[in-house]
Amino acid sequence: MEDSYKHKGLRQNLVKELKRKGIDDLNILNAISKVPRHFFLDKAFAEWAYKDTAFPIEADQTISQPYTVAFQTQLLNVEKSDKILEIGTGSGYQATILAELGAKVYSIERQETLFKKTNRLLERIGYGRIRTLFGDGYKGAPRFAPFDKILVTAGADEIPNDLLSQLKIGGIMVIPVGSGDVQEMKRITRTGETKFKKENFGKFKFVPFLKGVNKPK
Repeated sequence: MEDSYKHKGLRQNLVKELKRKGIDDLNILNAISKVPRHFFLDKAFAEWAYKDTAFPIEADQTISQPYTVAFQTQLLNVEKSDKILEIGTGSGYQATILAELGAKVYSIERQETLFKKTNRLLERIGYGRIRTLFGDGYKGAPRFAPFDKILVTAGADEIPNDLLSQLKIGGIMVIPVGSGDVQEMKRITRTGETKFKKENFGKFKFVPFLKGVNKPK
């Protein structure tokens, strides 16, 4: 897989665009400038990789808009060695950004076909340290809990209690919540055994956060 000077230049232009839109965390911008986003799209659509837009991938999912990736990541306040659970591996792009920030990443995908494809891709492009899991994101990953941070990359009708319980005290979850086509971006900080602080950060549009798993017949 080739990462040419042209691709690198397009990434720098994308970083400038994200800065103009208010992303100011230099570590996140550096990660976005480093990760070849075109690796996560089929070659036929590589020209779309560095536009600030979401794009369809397999299994009726999308690779998120770069601004959304950066915005959610910025809300997480990622620190090196954070143990982070990502719900919705999708293409794998968001997980690689978290890994570039020094996090230990666990990522769950419910679409088996997508899980297998993305797992192979991450190994091939040097991100085999990301722990990919096939399962129901609503249930989280209790075997590896508790987590410093949890990032949900699909629109939830409700905040799953299982995910709240898997956050460390002091931990942060970022999740888009709302029924219908548009969700409210929320940051939830666990402040005690049963206490949570909730903050809202505007409207976004995500694919639905679905329960269960999907295995091809």
